[in-house]
Amino acid sequence: MKQSKRIKELSEKIDVKQDYNLADAVNLLKENSTVKFVESLDCAIKLGVDPRHADQMVRGTVSLPNGTGKEVKVLVIAKGSKSEEAVEAGADYAGFEEYLEKIKSGWADVDVIIATPDSMSELGKLGRILGPKGLMPNPKSGTVTMDVATAVKEVKAGKIEFRVDKTGIVHTSLGKLDFEEEQLVENAKTFLNTIVKLRPASVKGQYVLSLFLSSSMGPGLKINRDEIPTH
Repeated sequence: MKQSKRIKELSEKIDVKQDYNLADAVNLLKENSTVKFVESLDCAIKLGVDPRHADQMVRGTVSLPNGTGKEVKVLVIAKGSKSEEAVEAGADYAGFEEYLEKIKSGWADVDVIIATPDSMSELGKLGRILGPKGLMPNPKSGTVTMDVATAVKEVKAGKIEFRVDKTGIVHTSLGKLDFEEEQLVENAKTFLNTIVKLRPASVKGQYVLSLFLSSSMGPGLKINRDEIPTH
């Protein structure tokens, strides 16, 4: 495959065969971001789990201390006063039947859906539509709750949901490259600590196999194992 001029220049400046500490990797990616938009800092963690087994399915949420830098569109499926609470807390959309109908007709212009428990019987019927998009609310991720105001505020402030894919990798974004280096490193450490705490009891041997940081359009940099917490 023919490499673009930008990728050739990047490969001359960055040694992708080297292991980096978090701060050096973030610095390199920040310094060598040459595209015309603000790239994200992306993270890929390969875990020694078999996601086909329910007891090795790693999933959860984490509130990044410095946020994601992304404008998150939130829909709250709730009735009456709860939908009003959601709007006051900053939800972009809130309601019940009108949004169920919109979703049925193919609308899904949101990043996160939060729902009250009493609305899940109807919303659950749309699992075929929302499931593949990763939008179905889930009590484990805090997106099925009566406290819709707190849930909206947390998501808007930088709470993200993640889950291991079928190949054993967790992908997520840890902020924007125009953040300060310290902010991105702090976000990365918070996320790593959360992943390590979620180690399934049934996993034997090495849990975190590898960790890579990259920019949206840049190369992946392997992070030194010393940066990965052990517990």
